[in-house]
Amino acid sequence: MKIRTFIAVLLVVLLAAGSAYAGKVTMNLGYAGAEGCTYSFLADKFEELAEKYSNNTIDVKVRCCTQLCTEDEAFKAMQLGTVDMYIITSNNISPHFPLMDAFVLPYIFQNKEHTYKVLEGPIGKEFAEELRKATSVYLLTYGFVGHRDFYTSVRPINTMADMKGIKVRVPKNQVMIETFRAFGAAPIPLAWADTPTALQTGTVQGADNGTSFIKSQKFYELADNLAILEHFSYFSPLFASPRVIGKLSDEQKKAVFRAADEAGQYHRDVMQKQIADIRNFLGNEGKMAVTYPDKTEFIKAAIKVQDAYVADKGADFKALVDKIRAAAK
Repeated sequence: MKIRTFIAVLLVVLLAAGSAYAGKVTMNLGYAGAEGCTYSFLADKFEELAEKYSNNTIDVKVRCCTQLCTEDEAFKAMQLGTVDMYIITSNNISPHFPLMDAFVLPYIFQNKEHTYKVLEGPIGKEFAEELRKATSVYLLTYGFVGHRDFYTSVRPINTMADMKGIKVRVPKNQVMIETFRAFGAAPIPLAWADTPTALQTGTVQGADNGTSFIKSQKFYELADNLAILEHFSYFSPLFASPRVIGKLSDEQKKAVFRAADEAGQYHRDVMQKQIADIRNFLGNEGKMAVTYPDKTEFIKAAIKVQDAYVADKGADFKALVDKIRAAAK
């Protein structure tokens, strides 16, 4: 009797283990950048944690350099289930889920605290759920949120008045054009490839980029002044297809969601330190005059641009923008 009891208990334990982990699942995670780029910090940490928290019943294979598909193709591929997971820059989501455009408005995030309060709080969770309902794709983590800094050869920027008349290179994007116009500058739409020459010849006298690009493109050799304006934000969420999530047991899903959340926090911390280090480089070795302007007037001007853009976007878009604004108070 005791032996039978032991066998019965053992079967219960084995069955419980089987229901907790539904066999080995392989998840291919892609991104477009080169190995070692910012995406790799998020992808590699997710791989490590997902395998750990699933007791190695999940095998994550990271594929850099568009091995799975291009970033433009990735979202649709996840909807079809032909790609498992991908890290996609936020502006490339807008064609599939237009509400994403709310996050690229000027100063929609007024500071770092506001940014992460929105994305990591109820607003960000609700947004991810609305995206899933509309597209079936899971947004697992927003990761690091970066911002564009402004550089110019004219003068240091301490107030919005210092922007007056500066010829600023901007992409052919109406929101960005109107933003710099509202700041008092003279925006000149110009292709990215033409920017270095335009800075050298004086066709433009300034531009904005993510901090790491200012260093990698050596724009510190063409402009003496760097203003930490952080007027436009960008981020690259980690997404998963409904097909691959559907393969997971409940316990494996918990492992994936936990791993994504912690990998996002790790990505945020690592990249924030890198940005600080790059700004120090630009101010020291790059010999740029680095300023941290009071953003009050810039934000007031940006809100007018937001209002004009929101007016054409419908009730859902306005509701999201209103929630984001309210979170700054």
